[in-house]
Amino acid sequence: MPPQPPPPLTKPHKPYFFYGHRKPTQNRPTVRGGLFSNRQLLNPKKLSFPTTTTEPFDLQKWDPDDKNNQGARYTKDPSEQFFSVAKNLSPIARYIVDAFRKHRQWGPQLVAELNRLRRVTPNLVTEVLKFPNVDPRLSSKFFHWAGKQKGYRHDFACYNAFAYFLNRVNQFRAADQVPELMHMQGKPPSEKQFEILIRMHADENRGLRVYYVYEKMKKFGVKPRVFLYNRIMDALVKTDHLDLAISVYNDFKEDGLVEESVTFMILIKGLCKAGRMDEVFDLLGRMRNNLCKPDVFAYTAMVKVLVSEGNLESCLRVWEEMQRDGVHPDVMAYSTLIMALCEGNRVDKGYELFKDMKERKYLIDRAIYGSLIEAYVADQKVASACDLLKDLMDSGYRADLSIYNSLIKGLCNVQQVDRAYKLLQVTIQEDLQPDFSTINPILVSYAELKRMDEFCILLAQMQKLGYWLIDDLSKFFSFMVEKDDRVTMALEVFDYLKKKNYRTVSVYNIFMESLLKNGEVDKALELFHELNDSDLVPDSITYSNAILCYVEVGNIHEACTWYNRIKESSSVPSIAAYYSLGKGLSRIAEVDAVIALVRDCLAHVTSGPMGCPPDSVIYVAIIYGMCKYGTIEEARKVFAIENVKSTEE
Repeated sequence: MPPQPPPPLTKPHKPYFFYGHRKPTQNRPTVRGGLFSNRQLLNPKKLSFPTTTTEPFDLQKWDPDDKNNQGARYTKDPSEQFFSVAKNLSPIARYIVDAFRKHRQWGPQLVAELNRLRRVTPNLVTEVLKFPNVDPRLSSKFFHWAGKQKGYRHDFACYNAFAYFLNRVNQFRAADQVPELMHMQGKPPSEKQFEILIRMHADENRGLRVYYVYEKMKKFGVKPRVFLYNRIMDALVKTDHLDLAISVYNDFKEDGLVEESVTFMILIKGLCKAGRMDEVFDLLGRMRNNLCKPDVFAYTAMVKVLVSEGNLESCLRVWEEMQRDGVHPDVMAYSTLIMALCEGNRVDKGYELFKDMKERKYLIDRAIYGSLIEAYVADQKVASACDLLKDLMDSGYRADLSIYNSLIKGLCNVQQVDRAYKLLQVTIQEDLQPDFSTINPILVSYAELKRMDEFCILLAQMQKLGYWLIDDLSKFFSFMVEKDDRVTMALEVFDYLKKKNYRTVSVYNIFMESLLKNGEVDKALELFHELNDSDLVPDSITYSNAILCYVEVGNIHEACTWYNRIKESSSVPSIAAYYSLGKGLSRIAEVDAVIALVRDCLAHVTSGPMGCPPDSVIYVAIIYGMCKYGTIEEARKVFAIENVKSTEE
């Protein structure tokens, strides 16, 4: 066999990437190796991805609540969270904040880490100070450490970043000292540094701090521009320091600066808020002479401020001044003033402005109609309110439920319940979903007119529409018993409804509380016995009311029976029941029972027995405790106080 030629020489593979340990330098930190070498995987199993067959995505079958669609929620550990935030920093800044994270306090080890950098630049200091996830003490130390480097001086960006940093960590008082620090380090502060401090304080509504920085500006001989003067005065006006704002304006004039429209409007709005209208009109005259006539936006802003303060007379004065200037109010000015006049019981004046809007062919918002209708109803001018409803519909609007509620209430107040019922049917037809405030005036009118059949028909209609009738009945009777002269009428209505099987435990409780408050304890007990004999199950509120009634009539034994019934049902009596029963037991010298009652109250009621004024219950508990722990003399003093109090009663 002939000898085989030697195999051809092959060129050795040259790695595409070098992934060793680089030689560290002062400008480049150590870089570690990666996963790839010669484009081959070092560990294919670790990076292998499963191959799965997925169906085409169908949006109609997608369920956002399905766990398969939510994916695994990966929670990062603290270091990963830190570096995910720090990834936008430069490498050296990332090294510094990582050193802060590792050491967590300023000390030799952290300083040694920083000294490896030999020196830092102002841009690097600014970048580190802007990073939010750092202990503020370390950032502050770092700022001062950097300033001590040989040949280093902070620039304006460093000082500005330091001021922002101090304000961010709520050390705004320290931030105010940055100008002095700059002056000490040979960097006199400019207007920009003071503007930063003023803006920070103004954003947090610290008006006095704004004025403090302004005074410091004057000490450094820095004169603000018109823009900064406006910012200072605006911050003072918004924080109710109007006199200080006027003093700043006087300095503004002494500096020879010329007002802008913003300057005038800041002071005018502050004076409007304070009700100093003579000064307002004086400034308006100065504005006309020196600058320009106030426009509609300026007048609207004044009207808004005066409306917020409830100063309608001054609003009308400003409105007249606007007309004398020949300024035509816009829709915003009209709507603001009309709605304010309606709320201030001056609906006739509001209607005059409403007619002006129609003459000018302005688009009138539905809220204006609603305010006028509600004001006319409150003034018992229901016919005018109904005319406005017709005008509203002729204008192409659809009345909302609040407008119908106002009209229904007004019609019921003038004994026109049939028309109110027709309006109720309109709300149902338009699917406005009438609520309790819609039907309550009609129910009250039916009750006053003894039209109980129609009362029940309305209840049945509401029930068919899916309304929770039990809650509405409870609200109705609560509304009825608020006035003492309507309690008897409410009881008559309830007696009629009981025949129709409209009765609930909550309604019984409402009547028991009302009768007990009016001193009609016997009637309250009759209702209790009636409820107890029915197929309804009384609750803890019912039994608590019964305890109050039985203590009031002197039947302490029966009151204790219903107290035990509450405890058997794992419920808690009311504070009033605890207090009343304890007082009744103390009157019959059942001291042990009173002590047990106080303990039970303290164990189950958050406000405890001190939810009531000190009386026999409290005195008995104090005397018991003092006797138990040997302070007999102090117990006698408390007993003497309680005895004197009982004698006076």
